[in-house]
Amino acid sequence: MAFCSNCGTRLIEGAVFCPECGTKNWITGTPAQPAYQHQPPPQQPAYQTQPPPQQPVYQPQPQAPPQQPERIPVHFGAIQFEVVTKETLKFLKAEFENSAIRYESGGMYYMQGNLELEANLPSAGGFLKSMVTRESVVKPVIRGSGTVWFEPSFGEFTIMELQGDEWILDRGAYYASEMGIEIGSYTNKSFSGMFSGEGFFQTKVSGVGKVVILSNGPLETIELNNEKLVVDGSFAVARQSSIQLTVARASKGIFGSMLSGEGIVNTFTGTGKVLIAPAANKYITLINYLSSIQRRVMQIKNS
Repeated sequence: MAFCSNCGTRLIEGAVFCPECGTKNWITGTPAQPAYQHQPPPQQPAYQTQPPPQQPVYQPQPQAPPQQPERIPVHFGAIQFEVVTKETLKFLKAEFENSAIRYESGGMYYMQGNLELEANLPSAGGFLKSMVTRESVVKPVIRGSGTVWFEPSFGEFTIMELQGDEWILDRGAYYASEMGIEIGSYTNKSFSGMFSGEGFFQTKVSGVGKVVILSNGPLETIELNNEKLVVDGSFAVARQSSIQLTVARASKGIFGSMLSGEGIVNTFTGTGKVLIAPAANKYITLINYLSSIQRRVMQIKNS
């Protein structure tokens, strides 16, 4: 601590002159230094902690479903059917080009070309169906390329083109079909099967392709629109599965049926198509007439 040498006033530390009398401070000899003021260190910008870079979250890749082997559709080339008349007989002719056909056993007459014949045993149900539908238990298959002629007939061949629809055929009407046609059986109601002349079981065909049916005469198409068709006889050859078959008396009451001369009739109801052969052709008519004469002769001979 320093004092002025002249007036004794306390000097400010580091002061060169006395604040009272102005006498120079010879003790210090140097100008008074300003009081030291602590300067805080320069303020650093607040450190902001940077979050660590986000690691990508692992997303498991969805596994693709197991690849199914490519299904190559079984393709059968189209078959060209033709009905040829020779010497009053009708032949069914089929032209093959890498194709296949299923037909009624015993129907093949002769064939030419690179063709193979297959005959496989059916299931137990197939045996039962063949017993009640008058059709062969085995449906042979012909494959390849060439020409096939089928057994001639005095009847009429009709080629139907199915587009996914389903038909019920009369007994013995089925003759041949392409491989896209599925063949099954249809069960009639017990009473209808007993008295309709169609039997308890009939052949059912469905799918896409051609079906050849055999009838005693030319077919006529009757379309029903929620209507009823009454047939006195069993000349209805085919009907769509939407048509129902029932059997009933032609008129109400037994006495009325006796007076009308009409007994049991087949009744088709619904919406769809019915194929009928109301008249047999002349050859079938002649055969039936000769057969009736033969039966009468045999009756007379046996009596």
